Amino acid sequence: MPLNRSNLLVALVLLTMVVGCVFRSDRGSVSRPEPAETPDASASPAAAAPTPLKRPDAGDFIVEQQDLSVARFQRLDNQVKTEKMLEKAADKLNQALILPHNILIRTRSCAEQNAFYDPKDRSVTICFEMMERFLGVFKASGETEERAYERMFDSMRFVFLHEIGHALIDAYDLPVAGNEEDAADRLAAYVNLTELGEDGVKAVYAAADAFNLEAKQTVPSKRKFADEHLLNEQRFYTSLCMIYGSDASKHAKIVDAGYLPKERAVRCRNEYTRTVESWRSLLDPWRKR
Repeated sequence: MPLNRSNLLVALVLLTMVVGCVFRSDRGSVSRPEPAETPDASASPAAAAPTPLKRPDAGDFIVEQQDLSVARFQRLDNQVKTEKMLEKAADKLNQALILPHNILIRTRSCAEQNAFYDPKDRSVTICFEMMERFLGVFKASGETEERAYERMFDSMRFVFLHEIGHALIDAYDLPVAGNEEDAADRLAAYVNLTELGEDGVKAVYAAADAFNLEAKQTVPSKRKFADEHLLNEQRFYTSLCMIYGSDASKHAKIVDAGYLPKERAVRCRNEYTRTVESWRSLLDPWRKR
């Protein structure tokens, strides 16, 4: 007997549901059998997977302006303030992320070569002494004054995002399976390579070069081996691996020229993908869009 229109519509709907279940697509992963689950009598058969709940936005990244206390940092301080580097960074972060509280960001003289996140006052500080150190590292490698200055600021973009990583881990109470310093490095690489275009790629390259140059210009010590940060040599290769893993064809010279061993390079695509997916998953409930 021919199906009437109502029966035909029901049949098509059922067929669509069956096809949708059997041929479900999971981006970036290979299909594999899922373990059987005990049906939940209280669950609706048509219930969809819950979307991450967005959190209330109760804070902002706030730039804290400070008067310069050391005259030799006048040029650095002028450029940071004139070009509104911190204000632009804070604006982009505030457009992208929900915060449970304010986070201060500042540049200043610290009497030490450092950049750090302080959970006590929830602040990120970039020390002029560290900028000066990176400038010296690039100049010692043979770069001109202006080129070294440019590369220093590129590398400091990576350092800044590394410290933002610590701030977000604290603010969001994120789980970290492994070394937090390595996790912060990977956040910096993730944001630079996925959000900041060619400027971001330049930042990761510059940071990798700074790690490599510092490794060559300093003598290994027990203190460095005991430090919570990975060795500069390790940070150099991990940074290159993230770049190569993001686009092996575009960055083939990293391997072709021998900067990154082939034995590590073959795993970089998967390493990069895991890093990106992990940080996206952790940050998704806190994104504004």
